[in-house]
Amino acid sequence: MAINELRAIATFAKAAELGSLRHAASAQGITPQAASLALGQLESHLGVRLFHRTTRSLSLTEEGRQFLDAAQPGLATLQRAVHGARRGREEIAGPLRITAPRSMMLEVIWPVVDEFSRRYPLVEPDVQLEDRIGNWVEDRVDVGFRSGYPPEGGVIARRLLWLQLVVCATPDYLARHGTPTRIEDLAQHRCSGFRHPTTGKPMPWEFRVGEDIVAHAIPPAFCANDIELEARAVLGGHAIGQLVGVTAAPLVRSGQLVPVLTDFVPQHLGLYVYYGSRAAQPARVRAFIDLAVEMLADNPVFSLSAQELAATARKPRRRRQPAT
Repeated sequence: MAINELRAIATFAKAAELGSLRHAASAQGITPQAASLALGQLESHLGVRLFHRTTRSLSLTEEGRQFLDAAQPGLATLQRAVHGARRGREEIAGPLRITAPRSMMLEVIWPVVDEFSRRYPLVEPDVQLEDRIGNWVEDRVDVGFRSGYPPEGGVIARRLLWLQLVVCATPDYLARHGTPTRIEDLAQHRCSGFRHPTTGKPMPWEFRVGEDIVAHAIPPAFCANDIELEARAVLGGHAIGQLVGVTAAPLVRSGQLVPVLTDFVPQHLGLYVYYGSRAAQPARVRAFIDLAVEMLADNPVFSLSAQELAATARKPRRRRQPAT
């Protein structure tokens, strides 16, 4: 049934209730002419006359009474549905489906979900962790996060953070293997690798060289498809790794890792929040997006400043010779 037919039936029912087409038009926020036109179109569509009309009175015909009796239950159900949908749009309650990459969830996104759940206990978060790029429509996603490049496919995306790629190692690893000062020096080191979630191949390391982003294939001595496991390998001194700034920053600040090749740190990737539409967006979705922006947008906690990189970068040193 078309929306115009539903409006015409609602106008008819309201006119029968109030005994006046003019009053029905006023109650529905339309002009008397529009109400008269809608009623005429409904009668033409049904092929019956619904009202006896004079300039001063309005009364149902027998067909009109029968039609009203049959239509009222359905109209009442529709009105409840409309009121429920509007109420759901304004209340900060109900299910909230969130998708996020595993590599960013615990460090970055979980604090947002945690704080949101404390503020709005009637919301029911449903968090799906997935590093692959899914279909947000088929997956029925309310809010998504994406690391790397902006998502496509008709969604609205906002960058929250720039993501650095920081080459770092433990002080002990650098003492044993020396500190690389050129990208080419990495060929002499044990390097960690991260497997692409879709292809399964180790991802190249990327560097900023002048104005360009240059990719280097690094044969990994340790490889994983989990960023936390890769970071543990680096922390254990098993390899030198290129870690995302979100992971590297707190470890560098605590002295557990030392950044190297700091002149080549790229910052061309980002963490994005995305959603389907601003129009008719439920209040719970709007509130979550607003909180994510409030807590994450350009937050310096998740990256190393130029001053920090310069201050913590270890000066070149020779490999420690074994005792004889």
